[in-house]
Amino acid sequence: MDKVVATAGRAVADVPDGASLAVGGFGLSGVPNVLIQALYERGVGGLSVVSNNCGAMESGLAVLLAAGRIARVTGSYIGANKEFARQYLAGELEVELIPQGTLAERLRAGGAGIPAFYTPAGVGTQVAEGGLPWRYDGSGGVVLASPPKEVREFDGVEYVLERGIRTDFALVRAARGDRHGNLVFNKSARNFNPLAAMAGRVTIAEVEELVEPGAIDPDAVHVPGVFVQRVVALTPEQAADKRIERRTVSG
Repeated sequence: MDKVVATAGRAVADVPDGASLAVGGFGLSGVPNVLIQALYERGVGGLSVVSNNCGAMESGLAVLLAAGRIARVTGSYIGANKEFARQYLAGELEVELIPQGTLAERLRAGGAGIPAFYTPAGVGTQVAEGGLPWRYDGSGGVVLASPPKEVREFDGVEYVLERGIRTDFALVRAARGDRHGNLVFNKSARNFNPLAAMAGRVTIAEVEELVEPGAIDPDAVHVPGVFVQRVVALTPEQAADKRIERRTVSG
């Protein structure tokens, strides 16, 4: 039952080239930076990543992206990540952009064992009809586009069929975790982390505070240990390393 692994490097040691990863975080909040850095140091490449965005301010997944280690991204936000945009338009990166709520539900559904579901989001657009550019040729032409999806009517309203997402591994960051893998997230870090944790066949969690089993009130658990296979305790310095993307108030 003790799922604690001594180092991040050991925790990701069996992640192979070409693996699929569900990665928690939103902007700079709740990003498993230590595990991502460990993957970078291993030299793993050809990764298929499922995450809301692909890193920001040269941190998080941006580390792997800049090194050319990511082959495909399923996400919903490019934002100000200029390298992400450059690789996408240059044909170096395959990108499936989907509505943010749909991405969240696809991860949750996959983790809950639901193969597919219907949603009204995207009906009447290329999300449902197909044709969204997944890969460019570097000269503005599209070499791979999204296929059309099934649309069905329920009670006079049209819905598009979306498939649940399962990945080989998931990387998440939690504020607290115990040796059994039960996790608690703090405020906005409780974004895509619980959903990513559910979707991974092997889920690895870096935790800012490691506690003994029983120290977390069962009613306070956000992700139960059944979804988590490995836990890495961060050092105080690693836990305190939290960057701010845009400071909007004076210090």
